[in-house]
Amino acid sequence: MMQQDNKTDKPVFIISGGLLVLFVVLAMIDLDMVESWINTSFAFCAKYFGSYWEVLLLANFVIGIGLAVSKLGKVRLGKKAKPDNGYYRWIAMILCTLLASGGVFWAAAEPLSHFITTPPLFDDVSSTYAGVEPALAQSFLHWGFLAWAILGTLATIVLMYLHYDKGYPMKPRGFLYPVFGEKIFRDNSIVGGFADVVSIVAVAAGTMGPIGFLGLQLGYGLHWLFDIPNTLTTNIIIVSALVVIAAISVATGVDRGIQFLSRINVGLTIFLAICILLVGPTMFILNKFVSAEGFHIQNMLTMALYQGDQAWLGWWTVFFWGWFLGYGPMMAIFIARISRGRTIRELIIAVSIVAPLITNFWFTVVGGTGLKIELDKPGAISVPFAEGGMPAAVMSIMDQLPLGFFLALGFLIVTLVFVSTTVDSISYTVAVSLTGNDKPHKLIRVFWVLIFGLMSIMLLAIGENSISAIQNSIVVTAVPVSLIMLPTLWGAIQCARKLAVEQKIK
Repeated sequence: MMQQDNKTDKPVFIISGGLLVLFVVLAMIDLDMVESWINTSFAFCAKYFGSYWEVLLLANFVIGIGLAVSKLGKVRLGKKAKPDNGYYRWIAMILCTLLASGGVFWAAAEPLSHFITTPPLFDDVSSTYAGVEPALAQSFLHWGFLAWAILGTLATIVLMYLHYDKGYPMKPRGFLYPVFGEKIFRDNSIVGGFADVVSIVAVAAGTMGPIGFLGLQLGYGLHWLFDIPNTLTTNIIIVSALVVIAAISVATGVDRGIQFLSRINVGLTIFLAICILLVGPTMFILNKFVSAEGFHIQNMLTMALYQGDQAWLGWWTVFFWGWFLGYGPMMAIFIARISRGRTIRELIIAVSIVAPLITNFWFTVVGGTGLKIELDKPGAISVPFAEGGMPAAVMSIMDQLPLGFFLALGFLIVTLVFVSTTVDSISYTVAVSLTGNDKPHKLIRVFWVLIFGLMSIMLLAIGENSISAIQNSIVVTAVPVSLIMLPTLWGAIQCARKLAVEQKIK
C-alpha cells in the first residue's frame, strides 16, 4: 500500500498551469490563429474519434448497469459502513455537476433547435406537433443516461478502490492502474504525469469556457430584464461575483460550502420547475415527458451510435461527448469524494438513472414549454432565438408566461449559483489531482477558483470568439482523456470483484 501525502505535484502543476497561461497569451496575441488551429483540430477529432466516443460512452453505461443489477452491486465503497451524506444532499451535489453546465440555457435552446430543424436521423417533421418527441428525445440523449454515466460511475469505482482501500493518491492517473499497475503512481511516471496534466487542462477548458459563456448570457438576461447595458464591464462584474461565491464555497469545503450551495440550488430549481408547471402548459409538459422519454428509450441505441451527417454530429453529439469526457476525470474524483459509504448499486442508480431522469424532466419543463408556445404562436420563441441565441430563448419563453419577469429573474439567480457550484467543485477536484489527497489545502482550492475566474475575464476581454474557441478546445483535449478512461471499463469490474471477496458478498 502506498501512503498518500498532501504535497502538490509541482511538475504537473507547472505544466498544466503553463499550458493554460500559454493558451490565453496566444489568444491575446493572435486570436484568429488560435481559432483556426482549434477549428482544424476540432474537425480532425470529430472525424476520427467521434465513433470511438460513441462506443465508449455506451459501453460505460451498459457495464455500469450490469454491475448494478449483479451481486457486485451490493459492494460498499470507500471503506465506510455508512454514507457521509444523506440521500437528498448527495443527489443535490451530484446534480450540480452536469446540470450546472446546461441546466438553464441549453434546456431552453436545445429542444427548440431540434424542433426547428429535425435531427437527421429522423423523418423531417420540423416545427410540427409530430416534431416534439424527436426534439426532446435528442436533447435527452445528449444530457441523459450516457452523459451522466461517463461523469462518475466506473471511473469513480476505480478511484474509490485505489484511494480508500489501497491508499494510492486520488489522481486521474489511477484510471490507468488496470494497465500499468502500481508503477503508474511513481513520481517519475511520465505516463502518469501526462494523464494528470491532460485531465487538468481538459477540465480547465471545460470550465473557463462556460464561465465566460454564462457570464455573457447573464449579461444578456440583465439587459433584457433591467435594461442594464450588456457590456464587457457588466460581464466582468458578473464573472467576478461568481468567482467570489465559488471561492467562499470551496474554502469552506465539500461538507459545508459546496454542499450548502448545491442544496440551495437544487431547491431553487425545483421551485422554478413547479412554478412553470403551474403557470405553463402543465398537461403538455407531463404528457410529452412520458412520450418523449419512451421515444428516447426506443431509439436510444440508434441515436447513440448514429454516424450519418458528420457536420451535424460534430456540432451536436460529438461536441457534447467531447465536453463531458473532458469533465469525466475531475467529476469522477468529486463524486468519489462525496460517495463514501454508498454501494455500487446506489452509485450507478443515482448517477446513471436518477440524475438523468431529473435532467430530462427539467429539459421538458423549460424546453417543452418553449415548444408549446412556438406551436401556438409560430415565431414567438424561434425569432428571438435566431436573433439573440440561447439566452434569448429562455427570456422569450418566460416572457410568454404569467409572472414571466419573476421567473426570468429566478433563472438568472439559478444560473449564477449553478456556475458557482461547478467552479467550486472543479477547483476542489483539480486541487485533489495535484495533491492526491481528498482534503487538499484551502489555499490550493481557492487558488484554482481565482485562476479560472481571471482567465475567463481575460478571454472575455479578448472577445466573444475566444469563449467559443476555448469551448471547442475541450473536444481536442478530450482525445487523450478518452484513452485514459478506457481501462475503467474492465478496471471497475476487477475492483468490484476484489471488494466483493473482501466484504464476503456471495
